[in-house]
Amino acid sequence: MRFREGLKKEFSFIRGNYLILIISWILMDFARELAAPYYPEYVRQLGATESIVGAIGFVSFIALASVQFPGGFLADKYGRRWLVSTLTFGVALSYIFFAIAPTWHFIMIGTLVESLCLLYQPALLAMMADSMPPERRGMGYSIINLIMSVTTTPGAAVGLALVVQYGLVGGLRIGYVIIVVFFLAAATLRLRLKESIKEDTEKMQLSELVKSYPRALKEGMGVWKAVPRSTLFLFISGLLVRLSFAISQFIMLFYALDVLLISEAMWGLATIALFSTMIVVAFPAGKLIDKIGRKIPLILSLVVMVPAIYLFVYGDVVKLFISLPLFGIGQLLAMSAYQSLLADLVPREQRGKVIGSSNFFSYIFMAFGSLMGGILYQIVSPQLPFLLEIVFIIPAIFLILFLVHEPEKREE
Repeated sequence: MRFREGLKKEFSFIRGNYLILIISWILMDFARELAAPYYPEYVRQLGATESIVGAIGFVSFIALASVQFPGGFLADKYGRRWLVSTLTFGVALSYIFFAIAPTWHFIMIGTLVESLCLLYQPALLAMMADSMPPERRGMGYSIINLIMSVTTTPGAAVGLALVVQYGLVGGLRIGYVIIVVFFLAAATLRLRLKESIKEDTEKMQLSELVKSYPRALKEGMGVWKAVPRSTLFLFISGLLVRLSFAISQFIMLFYALDVLLISEAMWGLATIALFSTMIVVAFPAGKLIDKIGRKIPLILSLVVMVPAIYLFVYGDVVKLFISLPLFGIGQLLAMSAYQSLLADLVPREQRGKVIGSSNFFSYIFMAFGSLMGGILYQIVSPQLPFLLEIVFIIPAIFLILFLVHEPEKREE
């Protein structure tokens, strides 16, 4: 009885918007991971080179960056709900281009549509932060990452079965049809969300979307003066880490297939091992972040990444099954600790603008990282993009260690 009461108290914050967002993420992340492990090779088999795959990533991140300032501004001025609940439908429909693509050009169009619809991203992240009590944020974000890991594991397994049964292109076409269906279901569920900021937010006219851009840009740039200085250094360290990940994001599969000579099926099993590891460490990670603070787990997450990268670059089948789970541990700790610390530092009424502004610069850096990774892999050296990851991660560790400080009182 006491155990049940303790468990109920521990997870009592899982309700309302938080619960709806979790369920919608279960649907979306299960579906997305049907195709995600094989996406780069799918594009390559539709006629793209490694550099073109990097260029598609570049276009995606530039488009994402372009909507972050207005997304953050609109989320704080007009509310979070309407952005999230409507534009999720646009993201769902963008995957039709992926399913029917005869060439990689359709992937480019679908990617562009999806990225522009992610105007809602700052609103979504702000709503999530709004919906969690400060003392439960570490656990709250770890649960989100756990949900993603739990759903991605069977998603990756189903994707592997589709690829084995129908071939990579045929299997992924089926996978993208499933993604459209599941995303539409999630979008319908998100219509039940409640507004998470004051009810007297203004009603927006559609024409305001374009007119608001100059003001959104000005307020998004100026918001850094209104938040603690640690927020800026946390943001800069995040930029370096995202740049490092973007460099290798789309070429890991190419490296595994072309250099390490890993089969597509074995790659699918390795990604399942990655997600399974994240499931195991999610709850302990959340408890750790809430108990000892956000900073130490954030530093540990980046330290873990260095040997993970090294093992992957100079790896084989055995080292692949060590390096990818290490990536999973580092990724889960990093996401949960970073998101918790950012929410702790930023007042509720500024969250949309801070998230929008930080996302803007992050996506710009990631755009050039994606482009750089594809070009370096194809023209210079397959190993160089991964070694550059370590170069960018090390200064991020020192920035967090010396210049980022947790607040004495966490923002609500």
